[in-house]
Amino acid sequence: MSLFLIKRIATFVATLVCASIVIFLVLSILPGNAAQIILGPEATPEAVAILAHKLGIDRPPVDRYFDWVGGMLTGDFGLSYAYDTPAAEVVTDALEVTVPLAVIAVMINIVLGLTAGIFAASRHNRLGDVGIMALSQLGIAIPSFWLGIMMILLFAVLLQWLPSGGFPGWDGDIGDALEALIMPAFALALFQAAILARTTRSAVLEVSREDFVRTARAKGLTRRAAMWGHVLRNAMIPIVTIVGLQFANLFVLTIAIEPVFSLPGLGQLIIHSIANRDVLVVQDVVMLLVALVLTVNLVVDLIYVVIDPRLQTRHA
Repeated sequence: MSLFLIKRIATFVATLVCASIVIFLVLSILPGNAAQIILGPEATPEAVAILAHKLGIDRPPVDRYFDWVGGMLTGDFGLSYAYDTPAAEVVTDALEVTVPLAVIAVMINIVLGLTAGIFAASRHNRLGDVGIMALSQLGIAIPSFWLGIMMILLFAVLLQWLPSGGFPGWDGDIGDALEALIMPAFALALFQAAILARTTRSAVLEVSREDFVRTARAKGLTRRAAMWGHVLRNAMIPIVTIVGLQFANLFVLTIAIEPVFSLPGLGQLIIHSIANRDVLVVQDVVMLLVALVLTVNLVVDLIYVVIDPRLQTRHA
């Protein structure tokens, strides 16, 4: 286990370093000047140069890269050019919306996806199976942002059950805050749940055809007992893989869904930062998302070993 863990952590760190270099280089070559945008088109070159020096964006790229990476390692994410506040505070405020939204979406995704997939597999080639697969295909085909717009029209405009957008914050009524996240969470989760349902169905059906399952049934085990005691555990490898990838993807997909519901999360933050040429905040947010994806992949690798210890020797 130790060799397996060391290799995975080494790969994790090396990938993080490579990703940080790519992110910095890509954003450094973008056209535009943050100082020029802040001061406006009428600003004199002298004023732009003074502000650029104050912001530190006229320094050599190598120095700026190591300052950025060193700052992140010590918890200093730098100063936001557009907001004139520490970037860590700006990102933290956005995460207070994005993290609960993504967590709720993951919970919805797991409940709907696993339930639908197991239900379809247990009724293979029957009406329930065909219906679930048809609905999952429809769920995959519908874009999340379009589904969000349709949900606003139905539940906010016509039925007036839920707010159409905005976020009241966590300082007031928690119920109001959760209400504001329900529709965007469902809009995010339904697409992922459709994928998870199809993956779960395929994995369960594949394991159900194995000899050990037939042996368990021949010894008198009921279909339900065989499903929960033998099939699901052995079908968890592809399911865990998909859930892990979806958990990371849901954070990235909030960039598309948050503007639809006017949520002040990472999605709106990165859009505003790009528009204001606030490169440092964009770098921090993108690096945060990359680190999240890599961390989830590392955790999934470790879960694999817990589910099936034989994988440790295969990949060590």
